[in-house]
Amino acid sequence: MTKVLMVCMGNICRSPMACSVARQIARQAQRSADFEFDSAGTHVHQGQLMDVRAMSVLVQRKYTPVKTRSRQISLQDFQNFDLILAMDKENLSSLWEQCPEPWHHKLHLFLSYTTEIKTTEVPDPYYGGILGFEYVLDLCEVGVWSYLGYCQ
Repeated sequence: MTKVLMVCMGNICRSPMACSVARQIARQAQRSADFEFDSAGTHVHQGQLMDVRAMSVLVQRKYTPVKTRSRQISLQDFQNFDLILAMDKENLSSLWEQCPEPWHHKLHLFLSYTTEIKTTEVPDPYYGGILGFEYVLDLCEVGVWSYLGYCQ
């Protein structure tokens, strides 16, 4: 089983959205037993609820939000997860600073497995409107399908 951690800044929109998408798509592809997905943030107010806009777009597209409370990435996460996927370069940089060097090989951008789109980062939709959250969900779907295809 491959343990994958999705990471954004606050762990209230992008990374829990990606985690929700990953769990559901893996289940639909009958690959749930192959993966464990979770999410965390680099700069978190511990226990904060998932952004209602993130929940809304997930539910609209028939995804089940799997995580409703935020959590900070921990030292144990670097050890316990096989792959840690940052939503953008800023969070990847934070992870590089926090992660002990023996585990740096686990750190990658979430969209690094896709060739279908030109962007390498999932933008933070927090300060925008609902369209930003829908775009993030689009990127999460592409990113998850690309990753699962890469792992075949």
